[in-house]
Amino acid sequence: MELSTKPRDTSSIATLLSDYSAGRRTTTDAVAESLALAKHCQANIRAFAEIDEAGALEAASRSDQRYREKTARTLEGVPVAVKDMIDTGDMPTRYGSPAYEGHQPNSDAVVVQALRENGAVVVGKTTTHEFAWGVTTSSEALGDTLNPYDHTKIPGGSSGGMAAAIACGAVRGGLGTDTGGSVRIPAALCGVVGFKPTFGFLSTDGVFPLAFSLDHVGILARSVEDVQIISRAFGIAWQGKAMRSRYRIGVTSGLGGVPMSADVADLFTLACSLLRQSFDLTELSIETVFDGAFKTFAGIVLVEGGVGHFGRNDVEFIQSRYGRETAARLKLAENVSLGDYAKWQQRRREFARDLDSVMQTLDFLVLPTCPCTAPLIGEDLVVIGSWSGTVREALMTYTAPFNLAGLPAISIPIGQSATDGMPVGLQIVAARGRDAQLLEFAGEIESWVRPLAGPEHRM
Repeated sequence: MELSTKPRDTSSIATLLSDYSAGRRTTTDAVAESLALAKHCQANIRAFAEIDEAGALEAASRSDQRYREKTARTLEGVPVAVKDMIDTGDMPTRYGSPAYEGHQPNSDAVVVQALRENGAVVVGKTTTHEFAWGVTTSSEALGDTLNPYDHTKIPGGSSGGMAAAIACGAVRGGLGTDTGGSVRIPAALCGVVGFKPTFGFLSTDGVFPLAFSLDHVGILARSVEDVQIISRAFGIAWQGKAMRSRYRIGVTSGLGGVPMSADVADLFTLACSLLRQSFDLTELSIETVFDGAFKTFAGIVLVEGGVGHFGRNDVEFIQSRYGRETAARLKLAENVSLGDYAKWQQRRREFARDLDSVMQTLDFLVLPTCPCTAPLIGEDLVVIGSWSGTVREALMTYTAPFNLAGLPAISIPIGQSATDGMPVGLQIVAARGRDAQLLEFAGEIESWVRPLAGPEHRM
């Protein structure tokens, strides 16, 4: 484990808001502490692309005034961050690319406006894989973001900076993007919570697109309760009702032919055994439903990513200014036909229809978020038993299908590997539109599975 003596506040957002209201703490003090931790986080694991000290302290001062005037809003004074794929009118947004170094948007994205209108204080922008097109949050030009549990390993991506910053206590939560797992994967690998709402629920206006028919804005935080509180700013109302005992819960694993590692399988089995104490879990044999889902997803991303980038920049600019990985993918996109895209979209419609049919028989589907723990930085292949494949395929095969179908999904921590001490996540999926119910269920079971986690890491 990576060690640090840097202190951090582990209180929940609810506790922080209560302390503000009762006058036990000022927002200025909390934001100043967040800024200090963000700088520490930026220097040690490169989780921040930008830090807005002056702007955050000014906003905190206004929040203190609102508490004195009894006009505090839902997220008044809560320190948060925003992924560097999402426009901010007061901070540069470079989309994780040297090609956009110093780029200053004219205005906030719609989702950032919602955070600010509800009183949240944006302390900075967290790092992303270039244009969110990757799962490692690594960059030859800008430096690699490191996993706070082990600096030799990736934090996941493409919202890796956000997950790492939250794990280290620099911010209480924030916004990421999720095209094929980019909120849930880093949440799982860094031991935090990552929530992807139903497709279209959160506006992508002001978010640099990767694949317009797959892109979601998502929320990351330390706990499900914190995600629930942030979600209120976007109209996802959690009612806090008592949990039913007759939920229909399906269990599946090993999607797309990618098996679980032994440590992930052990923790997943243990989590399911805890759920079985209160619910009837049904083992599902739905492998055939997911056949070809990852390849379909990858094809659509290639086409839509190509359309987005070629529509903005010419080929010479892309090849000379973009990172090599992104430029190489766009080179491949030049050779994809419209017929290929039509075929992939048809397969996607069939898959979404079949998965919707499965979800009609269930309240929730549970499976691992990722089949393995965080790979080493620079590792090209992942080997799990007799299976081997790319890091991208290994980490995204269990998450990308739910972007294809547009269903809400959340990753919550369930423990740390007995072998390497790295975090493992449980993914919970609900039918489209059942976002509030998903958060309610995840919040209830989080308290059961969190004790499976080992000793808390330190940055």
